Amino acid sequence: MSPTNIRPAKGYYSEVEAAASLGVSIDKLRSLIRSHIVHGDDEMLYVASATYQPSDLLILRMMLNARQHSPQAEPVSAVESEAVAETVGTV
Repeated sequence: MSPTNIRPAKGYYSEVEAAASLGVSIDKLRSLIRSHIVHGDDEMLYVASATYQPSDLLILRMMLNARQHSPQAEPVSAVESEAVAETVGTV
């Protein structure tokens, strides 16, 4: 059996790509990050230049799903927020 040519998964996503992958606008992505990840407007300055890993998108997708299924969704825990923030590079 010969090996097939499988394209490796993308290692990182720009803000535009992350929003498109999640099916949301850039404004909604920034709102999600602002409400769950960054700890102030000064940290928000780094979001536009941030890159997102597939694991970041997974967590962001979970947060979006929680918001959609519960109008008064609980914010994610500090541990989860810190994990995403470290990956995004805002902490």
